[in-house]
Amino acid sequence: MNYMGRVLGKSFSGNFLKDALRHADKKMPYRGPEYYEDGEYIYKCNVNGDFTWFQGYEEIFWKTEKVYECYFHGGILK
Repeated sequence: MNYMGRVLGKSFSGNFLKDALRHADKKMPYRGPEYYEDGEYIYKCNVNGDFTWFQGYEEIFWKTEKVYECYFHGGILK
């Protein structure tokens, strides 16, 4: 998998991102879960494809402000 993320706001929390990634679902193990919330932070992740060929986008909001985004893609190498 390849991914590239960027911080968009001063309220970004690396600790929240790490916590969200620890909650990944076994059916969707790419980054984090589709939705995760803790306090004033919300994590959202959308994935297209399956484990053999996929692409996705994740974002973090603090209150209503988007403070982080990341694009990722990957698949099985032969």
